[in-house]
Amino acid sequence: MQRRFDLDWVRILAFALLVPYHVGMYYVSWDWHVKSPELVPALEPFMILSAPWRLALLFLVSGVATAHLRAKLPVGFLRQRSWRLLLPLLFGMYVVVPPQAYLELVEKVPGGYHAGYLGFMADYLKAGDLHCMAPGDCVDAPTWNHLWFVAYLWVYSAMLWAICRLLPQAWRDTGAAFVRKGCSGQGILWWPMLALVAARVLVYPHAPSSHDLVVDAYNHLQYGLVFALGYLLASADGPWEQLRRHRHRMLLLAAVSYLSMLTVWLQFDAAAPLPATWMSLIWTFWGMMEWAAIAAILGYARNWNPKDSPLLRYLTVAVFPFYILHQTVIVLLAHNMKPLHIAPALEGPLLIVVTFGLCLLGYEIIRRVPLLRPLFGLKREAKSTPVPGARPATG
Repeated sequence: MQRRFDLDWVRILAFALLVPYHVGMYYVSWDWHVKSPELVPALEPFMILSAPWRLALLFLVSGVATAHLRAKLPVGFLRQRSWRLLLPLLFGMYVVVPPQAYLELVEKVPGGYHAGYLGFMADYLKAGDLHCMAPGDCVDAPTWNHLWFVAYLWVYSAMLWAICRLLPQAWRDTGAAFVRKGCSGQGILWWPMLALVAARVLVYPHAPSSHDLVVDAYNHLQYGLVFALGYLLASADGPWEQLRRHRHRMLLLAAVSYLSMLTVWLQFDAAAPLPATWMSLIWTFWGMMEWAAIAAILGYARNWNPKDSPLLRYLTVAVFPFYILHQTVIVLLAHNMKPLHIAPALEGPLLIVVTFGLCLLGYEIIRRVPLLRPLFGLKREAKSTPVPGARPATG
């Protein structure tokens, strides 16, 4: 398989989008780890603009990358995947993420949380509920917070490995051929959309998103579906060409679905629950927008057809450590900037810019420290072997 530089850029930009989205979570009325004293509910329609498709797109691109990795590593695939995903996940859960949980307690516990960070970590390492603001609203430990994506990606990779080991080759070939046939022609535009709409309308109301690995049926349906789709279509040229040809059409459909969803949503009082029929209509538009936006983005990326470059190689490696760090950086910055009383219109963009800067600085440190590299999902730096008789490098 040839490396897809267009998908490398899609992955980089999708991860970069997490920074403004999570900064937005600090200001909207939805629950998050820390909250601004000046909420800005007007941001919520802009947050919904990327909410349906952002993470599904990452799982689809991860499916394609997994297909490339498995083709390159037919032996040792799961070992390599576990080393690159589980070690950063465990390190993240016990080192990177705890400050988020600590500051959440500091801000949410009535009367304040006074144990101090060392006392908090002593309780965190014991595991269990650290504090419950209300039944079902608890800060627990250990937690993976934004790193749930890494856990799910490892589970899907492990399931793929098990399927390839346990199912006969003929069965796997038949299943793959069935998916590729369904996604041939314009099928790639409509069958995934139908599946995502069905999952949102039929499953989500009974099993909403929880990011709890064991009890998260809806997310496993949507993310497992697009991950498998990316894996199975990684080497099939036809579906990607269809996405390129119909990119304008899918972008228009994504825009219409978004505006329709927003129009229905704004017809009702946010304080009262929406009638089930109208809620189903909103979820239908949600699923339509989810796949239409993904299809459009992949189509435009395919049409762009970028080449390899030093910047692309740099960002491709930097993006995973950047992802691991970004939410903790946002939470720390937001909490400590509160005493400055900066208006959200200035504070929000400042948070975004400083978060990008600190995460890139963090990556520059991580990549230079051999002990840190595997903890953030980076390969151990290859040691150069001198060639006998070679002239010393100059310039």
